[in-house]
Amino acid sequence: MADQSTQSIVIDATPEQIMAVISGFAKYPEWAEAVKHTEVLSSDSAGRGEQVRFVIDAGPIKDEYVLDYDWAQDGRSVSWNLIKGQMQKAQSGSYVLAPEGDSTKVTYTLSVELTIPMIGLFRRKAEKMIMDVALKELKNRAESAA
Repeated sequence: MADQSTQSIVIDATPEQIMAVISGFAKYPEWAEAVKHTEVLSSDSAGRGEQVRFVIDAGPIKDEYVLDYDWAQDGRSVSWNLIKGQMQKAQSGSYVLAPEGDSTKVTYTLSVELTIPMIGLFRRKAEKMIMDVALKELKNRAESAA
C-alpha cells in the first residue's frame, strides 16, 4: 500500500452529529460534489453501511468502487478498505473524531493506489486535494445540521 496522507479540521458539531453525516451514505450526493450515487450493499448489526458502492465524477476522474467499512464501537472512528474498483487497485482510509469543547477535531487519513502508475508527488497532491474538498464538504454539512 502507498504512503498515507493525513489532514485535520475542527468542526462546530458533536462527534455524534458528524458521524451521522459520515454514516448517512444515501445523502452523500446531496453534499459531496463528486459523489453521484451511493448504494449500501450490506449493513452491520447497528444498521451502518458495511459494504458501500460509490459512483464518483470529479471531472477527469470518474470511478465506481466498493468500500468495506469498520465502525468503532465508541462511535469516534471509522476505517475502510477497497474491495473492488475500476480506477483504483487499493484504497484505505479513516476518520477519527476527538471532542474539543463544543467542537470536534476530525482527522482524515487516506491512501489511494490507482491502476495506472502515478508519480508519488502527483499522487500525494491529488490525495491532498481530495482530502481538502472532503473535509470542507463534511464541515459544511455537519455544521448546517448541528
